[in-house]
Amino acid sequence: MNILLYNPDNEVTNNFMPHLWMFLLKSLTPPGHNVFLIDGNARRMSTQDLVEYIRENHIGLVGIGAMTRMIRKAYRMADAVRAAGVPVVMGGPHVTEVPDEPLGRDGEPRHADAVALGEADQTWPAIVADAERGTLKEVYAPVNTDGKEVKPSLDDYPMIPWDRMDMDQFNLIKHFPKMARRLLSLFGMTWQSFHLIPIESGRGCPYGCEFCTVTGFFGDSIRFRSNESVVNELLMLKALEKREKGKVAVFFIDDNFAINPRRTKSLLREIIARGAQVPWVAQISMNLLRDEELVSLIAQSGGRWIFMGLESIDPENLKSVSKGFNKPNEYQAVLERLARHNVYAITSFIFGMDGDRPGVAQRTLDVVRSWPPGLPVFGLLTPYPATPLYDRLATAGRLTRPKHWLEFKPFTMAFKPLGITVDQAEEEVRQAWASTYSPQTIASTMGWLESRTFTDRLIHLLCRLAFRGIYFPQMKRQDWLHVLFQNRVPILHLLAQALELKFKPHPREPLSLEPQRSAEPTV
Repeated sequence: MNILLYNPDNEVTNNFMPHLWMFLLKSLTPPGHNVFLIDGNARRMSTQDLVEYIRENHIGLVGIGAMTRMIRKAYRMADAVRAAGVPVVMGGPHVTEVPDEPLGRDGEPRHADAVALGEADQTWPAIVADAERGTLKEVYAPVNTDGKEVKPSLDDYPMIPWDRMDMDQFNLIKHFPKMARRLLSLFGMTWQSFHLIPIESGRGCPYGCEFCTVTGFFGDSIRFRSNESVVNELLMLKALEKREKGKVAVFFIDDNFAINPRRTKSLLREIIARGAQVPWVAQISMNLLRDEELVSLIAQSGGRWIFMGLESIDPENLKSVSKGFNKPNEYQAVLERLARHNVYAITSFIFGMDGDRPGVAQRTLDVVRSWPPGLPVFGLLTPYPATPLYDRLATAGRLTRPKHWLEFKPFTMAFKPLGITVDQAEEEVRQAWASTYSPQTIASTMGWLESRTFTDRLIHLLCRLAFRGIYFPQMKRQDWLHVLFQNRVPILHLLAQALELKFKPHPREPLSLEPQRSAEPTV
């Protein structure tokens, strides 16, 4: 049987990192089946395009996974596939949270023949077998004979054969505008490809933040792959990088990569010992980064960026959403510790919390400007279905768009905040993005980084320009031309330095994403 695994885009934002679930399920598919992968973020398709692809490749089963922000597009594509006579099974966090919705049990149209709830590692082979026999059930859940949910162990995690996968649709260089590619070649970039690869080393998070869907999906049962399994995967990617004359970076998609610091240190030491370093990004709670040894190991093992959900500079706000373990008075020390090791932070902030008042953006920005430069991102508090936040707001009658996901609008409130109006909250987010990614702020950031390596400065500039596109549309050629012109001063400054490095007689600083090694590995 030919199977298509499809991850939709949401037609608004873009994500050029592959979604791991598709590659994992392909690796878990029983022998004798052909599995095709399409990620709508890298290869956008209309309903007609998808149906034609399915017919041309004689697809017998379509699996669609989607998070809440993508679910509207997912339903539309699923409807088209089912209308063409091909069964659809849907899974992922949103479907797990509201399974009656895709099955049409809530009064809305039906979108799926079957749903896979929770982690599908164990249920996927059964789904494939039933589909082949034409006996799909409506619901597949990972439960034991007593009906209790069973979280899959990661002890026998499959090796995903990245070196045999067709990754062309995820080559980030192909998504750069031609002008940007020419500019990068002047900076000395000779890579044929650049892939950001998702890897998980563990699952689960015990914190239970009120707005988060993680605990509901992965649970608070923390599970890890073996160190050997993770390191072998990294070594495979390094070999692939060499073969393709490209560059590979890794995003550890664990909900909290360092949730068990002792285990994380053990893994990082093994990465270092076996020479498996590749540039990597991970999500880590700020309270775990007080540990100097951990941060040192992060840097030595290839860690370049850490995503931290700081959420707010107001301790009371953090307590109101069950995230009181974040301590705003420690933010600066943590970020400075990372910067000393040439590791930088993607810091996430949420506006619209109960304690927010007009001016929250400016107050936040005033604090952020005192920190080492990173990549701040800003959003609005969003009540995802089946979270404690959603239930609390629904009970209080504060939801304004109870099914906001069926009419996805980025950076738009879905409930009534207490100390600020909806319009004010949305304006605070706009102000935060506009100020943080203005040409003036980008130039100031590059000035702060002047003493860092050329590569560090180039990566910061590229990331700043790319992250600006999370909020401001810049997918068209004229949008990029406008952005490049606005930021011509730091771009030309870096270009002059690149030419100087190229033509000066002293040894040239290579364009590299590898970590700067200034100390021996910690043991």
